[in-house]
Amino acid sequence: MKRALISVYDKRGVVQLARELVSLGWEIISTGGTGKILRNEDIPFRDIKEITNFPEILDGRVKTLHPHIHGGILYKRDEEEHKRILKKLDIGSIDLVVNNLYPFEDTIKKEGISHEEIIENIDIGGPAMIRAAAKNYKYITVVIDPSDYGRVLKELRTRGETSLDLRRELARKVFQYTAYYDSLIANYFNCLNNVEFPDIITIPFKDKQELRYGENPHQKAAFYKEYNNLDGTIAAAIQLHGKELSFNNINDGNGALEILKEFDEPTVVAVKHANPCGIGSGKDLLEAYVKAYECDKISIFGGIIAVNRIVDEEVAKRINEIFIEIVMAPDYTQKALEVLATKKNIRILKVPNIMKNDYASYDIKKVLGGVLIQQRNRDLLGQELKVVTKRKPTEKEMEDLIFGWKAVKGVKSNGVLLAKDKATIGIGGGEVNRVWAVKAAIERAGDKAKGSVLASDGFFPFKDSVEALAKAGVTAIIQPGGSLRDQESIEEADKNGMVMIFTGMRHFKH
Repeated sequence: MKRALISVYDKRGVVQLARELVSLGWEIISTGGTGKILRNEDIPFRDIKEITNFPEILDGRVKTLHPHIHGGILYKRDEEEHKRILKKLDIGSIDLVVNNLYPFEDTIKKEGISHEEIIENIDIGGPAMIRAAAKNYKYITVVIDPSDYGRVLKELRTRGETSLDLRRELARKVFQYTAYYDSLIANYFNCLNNVEFPDIITIPFKDKQELRYGENPHQKAAFYKEYNNLDGTIAAAIQLHGKELSFNNINDGNGALEILKEFDEPTVVAVKHANPCGIGSGKDLLEAYVKAYECDKISIFGGIIAVNRIVDEEVAKRINEIFIEIVMAPDYTQKALEVLATKKNIRILKVPNIMKNDYASYDIKKVLGGVLIQQRNRDLLGQELKVVTKRKPTEKEMEDLIFGWKAVKGVKSNGVLLAKDKATIGIGGGEVNRVWAVKAAIERAGDKAKGSVLASDGFFPFKDSVEALAKAGVTAIIQPGGSLRDQESIEEADKNGMVMIFTGMRHFKH
């Protein structure tokens, strides 16, 4: 007689599974809550302590960790010595293991959960049992996901046993599941002990979303989500309308959200190819949108827009005047949704808690042969802003300088931008030297550069950029400082009556 050990935390479908196994002539072994459900449904089974001849002890911490269980799972069915040992010790075969683990992931997400309760939800016997079964997949079937019950039963009905291909596939799922489970526990203990960069890094991701392709059509791609802390991210976005998201949509959308989170007042961020092409803040969302749009009317076409206020009908109408790939907002009025949805392909995303920014997650970049991991760039300024020129900024200049400094954090290095009236008017990003970045920003701003301020993600090593900015009518500069030739730049700014402020903090973005 074939025997199945069924002990699951997730009880979905377990009654139907057990009932059909019995009808196929299988004997069921069970325990705990699963056994109680089977008993209530009049499904015959043997309690696990009948198999082990040993009671559950330590509040259920020890029940399946026993030779009569693991021997029945791990022996090789085609090896005579293994069969001899099992016969000698009166250990019966276990041919199917159905198990899933204590809900550690759900437990650590609970508010106010105690450390003791978290520890009690670290499963020990379950992982040992399903890993043993997965290791011995050549002979035994292991199922951890209720969605696989139907596949197993279909093969048992038609073949009398499961196929090697199915057993190997189910074993693969086990090892991925236990690796993910253990990574959650490891990360919990890293946080508990304030270990930011452990010797071995395991970062859990789940819920794979197949993408049509990667950055280019010949590249395969998928999107995986973190296990928690998703509010305010594109991973938690609710798509209300439009085509499915692509690799580039998700990457650019994330970039737009990262920038948006720097601003408290009504703000619109427009992104194209992972770089901002317009950022505006105003008294309301409409004013902010107009400012962002006016920065670069060409590049915003086909771009992504992120906003930090509810989109109303008037703003929706302005957005619909051009082609936009994605709109991301905390919410939309019904009229706004009706307006935006008149365009078939626009992706409309609702991002709950869009301004949440207290993530402890890492910034990760894959390189050939390894990964680079760093803290997220959450800080804005150094310890103290330092005015290094003779002239001090006016109140308006200071307002624009701070706006520009927030905005330039999201520009690819070398990155600079010109800002005026809390709007970007010229952005120079991704250049291999700062002079070119400055020239690009001035050229894009045109006549609007007069009376504007400049923010630079890195220091100015030479005075030539300051000369160019003065000639364009720029009145103030905010930059990290720290160059060996800072004094040259300061003197050039003084010569032209400009303001220069050092932040003491760099914001390279690659």
